[in-house]
Amino acid sequence: MVCLPWEREGRSLADGELLEAGKNIMRSEAAEIIRAADRAGGEFVRAARIIHGLRGRLVVSGMGKSGIIARKIAATLASLGTPSFFLHAAEGVHGDLGMVCRDDAALVLSNSGNTAEVLSILPHFRRLGAPIIAITGGLDSPLAANADVVLDSNVLSEAGRPDQGALGLAPLCSTTLQLAIGDALAGMVTELRGLCAEDFALFHPGGTLGRRLLTRVRDLMASGGDLPLVEGGVSVSDALFVMTGKGFGAVIVTDSQGMLAGIFTDGDLRRLIARRGVECLTDKVGDAMTINPVTIGPDRLAAEAVRVMEEREISAVIVTEEGRPAGILHLHELLKAGVA
Repeated sequence: MVCLPWEREGRSLADGELLEAGKNIMRSEAAEIIRAADRAGGEFVRAARIIHGLRGRLVVSGMGKSGIIARKIAATLASLGTPSFFLHAAEGVHGDLGMVCRDDAALVLSNSGNTAEVLSILPHFRRLGAPIIAITGGLDSPLAANADVVLDSNVLSEAGRPDQGALGLAPLCSTTLQLAIGDALAGMVTELRGLCAEDFALFHPGGTLGRRLLTRVRDLMASGGDLPLVEGGVSVSDALFVMTGKGFGAVIVTDSQGMLAGIFTDGDLRRLIARRGVECLTDKVGDAMTINPVTIGPDRLAAEAVRVMEEREISAVIVTEEGRPAGILHLHELLKAGVA
C-alpha cells in the first residue's frame, strides 16, 4: 500500500533549519532573476515594441504552473492598458482559438519549450501571421524555433541545491522568473504608453486606488447653502452661531465683494477668549480671523486635499474659484469616501 506524503511522519527540523530552508529558496529565486536581468538584451525591446504596437490583443498562454503565471501576466498587462487575455492551451485546440484575431499576438510560456498543448496552438498564430513571443528555458526547443522573439527563462536549478529532492523538481525558480519577465515586459510597455496615475485609475475604478485617483475635491466638498459664510464686519458672536449651525468648526470670512478674506476657526475662538475673555464676542470677526487661509481648487484630486491637510495639520480646507469661496472640504468627508 502506497504511503501518501501527508500520511508520513516527516523529518524533524529545528526552527532555524526550517527558516533557513525557506530563505534559501527565496535567495535562489532572487539569484535567478538577477542572472536573467544581466543577460537580457534586445529581445526584450523587440517584444515590448511588438506588444505596444498591437492593433489587436495580446493572447497569453501556457499549461500547468506556467499557465497560472500566464494568467497573472495577462491580468497585469490588462490593468496597465494593454488589451490582453489568457488562453488555456488545451482549451485553445478545442475551440477557444476562435477568440484569436489576425491583429493579435501571442505570448507563450513553457519552461521546457516542449509542452505538447502549447506547441499545438502555434500553427494557428502562424496562419494568421500573428507574432509569437516565447518565454522559455528551452532555447533549442520547438517553441523557441517557432517564436519571433525568445525571452530566456532558463534557471540553474529549481531550488538552488541539487540535493533538494522534490524541491529540485517542482517549478519554483522557473515560474518566479517567468513572472518577473512578464512584469518587466508590462513595465516596458507601460513606459512606451506613457501611462499616468489617472489612466491607471480608469482601469481600477472600484477599489481604494480608484477612489484616490478619480475623486475630485468638488465631488466631496460642501457648497451653496451649506457653506459657513460670514462677512468680516459681523461680530464674533454672530460668526459663532454660523460656525455651530454649519458644523465645520470654522467660518469662511469674505469681504463686501464676496472675495475670500480669511477663516475663523474654533481654535481661533479659544485663543481669542484666552486673551480677551468673553468681551471678544462683540469684536468684528474680520479683526480676529486668520488671513491667507489654506485653499484648494475644486478640480484637484481629493487625495491632494488629504496631503495638504496632513502637512498643515488642519481638518478642513477652503475651496476657491477665482478668489471666491466655492466650497469647504472637511477631513470627515474624505474619510467617509475612503480617500483618506
